[in-house]
Amino acid sequence: MSNCRWVGKFASRRTSIGHMKGKRPRGRPPHADVLTPSEWRTVHAVQHGMSNVDIARRRGVSVNAVKYHVANALAKLGLRDRKALRAWFRAPRGGALVTGERTMDTTVTLGAIGQIARSVGDIQASEKWYRDVLGLPHLYTFGTLAFFDCGGTRLMLSQEKGGAGKESILYLRVADIAAAHDALKSRGVTFTHAPHLIHRHADGTEEWMAFFEDPDGRPLAVMAQVRKGLPAP
Repeated sequence: MSNCRWVGKFASRRTSIGHMKGKRPRGRPPHADVLTPSEWRTVHAVQHGMSNVDIARRRGVSVNAVKYHVANALAKLGLRDRKALRAWFRAPRGGALVTGERTMDTTVTLGAIGQIARSVGDIQASEKWYRDVLGLPHLYTFGTLAFFDCGGTRLMLSQEKGGAGKESILYLRVADIAAAHDALKSRGVTFTHAPHLIHRHADGTEEWMAFFEDPDGRPLAVMAQVRKGLPAP
């Protein structure tokens, strides 16, 4: 092989390597937040007590996809299992809970009852009964959940596999759910489910909830609504 041919091939190889270095790396670029949007949605669903099957059905994805997101979240956050994940709290970057105004008042006051949950055996039959027989204003329905207005307090009907019979949950309104979470923990309250996003309305309003128990083991929750750049109501 002549020197010219060898030099030509070497130069061509260097050009090829340089071209490869200029290419963008394969795969998705790193996300700016600690979790990706899909991982955040999955984590919040886990924190709401949903199983992998329930999450997959609600989001319209496979169970394996849910398992993948859960495993990624546990690895990224350095958590051991789902129980630790339910107790972990951090607001998504750019969400309303981060960009909205925070109260500086450390004396957290639990407000009026914002929601009462009741389990039912048949959501369609119960929705019709509460709406047509009792005459309660129907707010909206999501799958096996139906919501009504009871003079300013929201009633949530939830269809359960075993039918009616689960303990009703009292949801107490707070202005700042992160501050309420910290204050109640400092008073000895053990949260079974850390603050998590449960729904984002069309106008950008986010609904957050966190669950704990009273001394008899009955469920309670704090709830807050917040919009980006606006103080919580």
